[in-house]
Amino acid sequence: MLVDGGEAVMIDTGMFGEMPFVRRLVRRLDLTPQSIKAILLTHGHLDHAGNLARLKEWTGAKIFGHPAEQAHVNGTYPYQGLNKWCGRLEALGRAVFNYRPAAIDEFLSDGQTLPFWGGLQVIHLPGHTAGHCGFFSERHGLLFSGDMFASYFFNVHKPPAILNSFPEQFTASAEKIHLLNPRWIIPCHYDFMNGGLHRRRFARLYGIENWPMPS
Repeated sequence: MLVDGGEAVMIDTGMFGEMPFVRRLVRRLDLTPQSIKAILLTHGHLDHAGNLARLKEWTGAKIFGHPAEQAHVNGTYPYQGLNKWCGRLEALGRAVFNYRPAAIDEFLSDGQTLPFWGGLQVIHLPGHTAGHCGFFSERHGLLFSGDMFASYFFNVHKPPAILNSFPEQFTASAEKIHLLNPRWIIPCHYDFMNGGLHRRRFARLYGIENWPMPS
């Protein structure tokens, strides 16, 4: 949740069962459901879109996502090859958790600037999915990198192969982040809220050497 004054936006919505944590956080920050003005979707996998319909109903906020992600949100994406296991796991999760899809209200495009949190630039980073996106705050020098990688002290890694629809595009997406050169990186899956630490881990994982910090 990115808070700016009395307004906020959510990046992704988590799995089923996490809505009570969201409600508690909203109360703790002295916000209301209507304070949340947008839901920004990095991609449509179940662990990111699991509460999409519930959060939209609770807040009235619009959902922003890449058009290629609507099929994932709907549970109709045609997984192929090894990636079919991702589809099977998601189908099981949707059945167990009584998942409900939601329509993306506004489609995102690469380079677009959204009027939230002082301006968030959409960075299209395909690989994990076709429409996978990150969000870059120039004001804070901070990139929310979605599932480009997971960053834990015991294991820094790309998403497992069964979860990646277009793995051949990871290299180009990583180079895009390299050229963007954010000061801080926050992935969706991490251990500590430390953007510099995750930037260094990202660089090691993708073989980026001598990556200067932006001035």
